[in-house]
Amino acid sequence: MAFDDKVGNKSEEIGGKVKEGVGRATDDEQLEAEGKTDQTTSNLKQAGEKIKDAFKH
Repeated sequence: MAFDDKVGNKSEEIGGKVKEGVGRATDDEQLEAEGKTDQTTSNLKQAGEKIKDAFKH
């Protein structure tokens, strides 16, 4: 996995956690759900990149 991809995916995950926390703190269910979705998307991307890396070696 390229370093840029790792950083991008991790920052997306962190952004999702922040968004989820803000949504929870402000009682904004939609924002909280968006944060969870961002985290899930990021985790799936990271898993896909790990699979690609495994086949490269």
